Amino acid sequence: MAKSDRLFRLMHLMRSLRPPVTATLLAKELGVSQRTLYRDIEALRCAGARIEGEAGFGYTLTEDYALPPQSLSQLEIEALVLGLSEVRLRGDPALSQAASDALSKITASLPETKRAHIEHSVGLVHRYQPQKQYEADLSLIRQACWDERALRLEYCDRKGRESTRTVWPLAIVYLDNELMLLAHCRLRGAFRQFLVGSIQSLTLGGESFRPRRVPMLRDYMSELRTRYQISPACDDGRRIMAEEGLTTQT
Repeated sequence: MAKSDRLFRLMHLMRSLRPPVTATLLAKELGVSQRTLYRDIEALRCAGARIEGEAGFGYTLTEDYALPPQSLSQLEIEALVLGLSEVRLRGDPALSQAASDALSKITASLPETKRAHIEHSVGLVHRYQPQKQYEADLSLIRQACWDERALRLEYCDRKGRESTRTVWPLAIVYLDNELMLLAHCRLRGAFRQFLVGSIQSLTLGGESFRPRRVPMLRDYMSELRTRYQISPACDDGRRIMAEEGLTTQT
């Protein structure tokens, strides 16, 4: 493998693997000696990559604007355009605009031949049904997830029962025809799913649950896998969410 190709591969591994990544693992994946691996790490640092760590402790890649953008293959560009096009159609106005802006920024960072691939991509997205509109402010839900702040919901379940809930929001799940909020319900003291279309109103609460969102979401997904007897190795979350969409709890 040429050194330039190896350095691109090394960057990809450091972006993909859970940090800190040991030199032993990186060398094995690249098929080189650890001595060569150490030289490659230094070469990336000289090129502008911010790589923290050292031999014996593992390495963590911190993205740096000084580093030229990683080259995308034609198939990766197709996947990128298709995914962002789907977000433009399915997302609320703020998320849809963000998808358009992201694609514009990525396009501008690529060489001319790559830009042509984006402008003339093979995959196109079209929806005959208009995007469903929600009373709930999705931007507020996202912000509450990012900030790890409680939300107060006025909610009407599938049976028409109305309730007021204070929840710790964990994630928004995009199902086929509905959005679902995964959260920890403070009223029930347990994880629950709330159909976004059934949220009548919501306000941001004063309670913070930082820094618990990520571990709580991990625990919830583990709980769902156990409930439906799904192996983590073969699950990407879609089957779990499909099941939960049919059995939304109150």
